Amino acid sequence: MRIRKLLLVIAAAMAFALTACGSEERQTPDDAVVPDAPEKTQQQSAEEQANAPEDPTLNMTVPSMERISDSPIPDTFGEDEEALKNFAGIHLEGTGFPWQKEANVYIAGHRLGYPNTPSFLAFWDIDNVAEGDDIFVTDANGRDYTYEVFQVLEVDPTDLFVTEPLEGRNILTLQSCTLPDYERRLVVQAELQDTRA
Repeated sequence: MRIRKLLLVIAAAMAFALTACGSEERQTPDDAVVPDAPEKTQQQSAEEQANAPEDPTLNMTVPSMERISDSPIPDTFGEDEEALKNFAGIHLEGTGFPWQKEANVYIAGHRLGYPNTPSFLAFWDIDNVAEGDDIFVTDANGRDYTYEVFQVLEVDPTDLFVTEPLEGRNILTLQSCTLPDYERRLVVQAELQDTRA
């Protein structure tokens, strides 16, 4: 009997969850998972532009997250729901890239996503990521970047400070919705530790 009640509670929670943060049933535009672009675009120096790949798509592996393994991450705007549906996550246009000296490489994805697409449950277990964990990114030229998590926090959807770079540092930010109500954003930040060509 307890198992049946538990299954009913889980089913009700999933039905509620499908109405927010990553479901085709979402109706309100303010439920967007990704924030607006940062107030100031993170500019690349001439040298960084010369070393940048022509294709800004990144591939990301997060060992602490079951479904993020060599996942392609396109560079696009925050309201690009097609990209959010068809990829595990997106790199927020206007934020930094791994090849920059000072950057905030901002990657966001849906917690639930869309069934039968690469986004489905992609960021579901983002809460497994902890300080000290590694995140691996590869650019289109085959350069590998290793980041180490230094901070996990919850913010409001309007807290755009998490999209900004930190002076003198190259960081990567992962972001998705909080559970169970999807009202806040779970943010993981990691700092670049190593680059290999």
